[in-house]
Amino acid sequence: MQTIASPPVADLAAVKLKQQAAWSAGDYAVIGTTLQIVGETLCEALDLRAGERVLDVAAGNGNATLAAARRGCDVVSTDYVGALLERGRARASADGLTVRFEEADAENLPYADASFDVVLSTFGVMFTPDQQRAASELVRVCKPSGRIGLANWTPSGFIGELFKLIGRYVPPPAGVKPPSLWGTEERLRELLGDRIAALDAERRNFVFRYKSPQHWIDTFRTYYGPMNKAFNALDNDRQETLNADLVGLAQKFNRATDGAMLVPSEYLEVVIRTR
Repeated sequence: MQTIASPPVADLAAVKLKQQAAWSAGDYAVIGTTLQIVGETLCEALDLRAGERVLDVAAGNGNATLAAARRGCDVVSTDYVGALLERGRARASADGLTVRFEEADAENLPYADASFDVVLSTFGVMFTPDQQRAASELVRVCKPSGRIGLANWTPSGFIGELFKLIGRYVPPPAGVKPPSLWGTEERLRELLGDRIAALDAERRNFVFRYKSPQHWIDTFRTYYGPMNKAFNALDNDRQETLNADLVGLAQKFNRATDGAMLVPSEYLEVVIRTR
């Protein structure tokens, strides 16, 4: 009789520690700041009201946080990388915005049930290793008839393809589902289940704008934790091969013809009404 091997079971606690180290590497705020328009667009899609209580989960350096605060909301901004919260705090101070910044794990939020009118995450909660637990936390802290707003990279977009490419050089942990699944309506319905009263999803593009594909690679290699870690895990020959493959990936999506890099990256903008 043929024995069927069981699927690998991930050590999610160990994965989380590695991820936290990766996001602490480099300086994600340099990359994150360029994505500000995504937070603004998401907050408009959510039709935020001044005075609403808003939680930004895995907020990074605070793009959605600042967008919500600009609209008069009472905002709590959370991340498990304290240095990124400090960058968000500096941005809020410079703009004269009042925001509470608190270190918190997206899979174990330190807030009571139904504490917030709106819960947000832009390219943040999608990276949690325990997707179901993180999704359950989003709906737990959101009030019934509240809103959850998400911006998640799609599997087939530029960043989704980037994850796959890096995974060929530095394989992801066995048993952990790809983050880009959060960029599909099917996975979101699976994760949030009967807590969804209504779900509106729209595919949008964020355009990465750099002087050239190599300029993009050099910037991400220096400041974007996951790519920084990937390069550092390889010997010189493999680094050169990865670099060449990344140039090829950028050129595949590039709509610039003058040597610059103008690469649209698809993401799913989602507004969920909760039960």
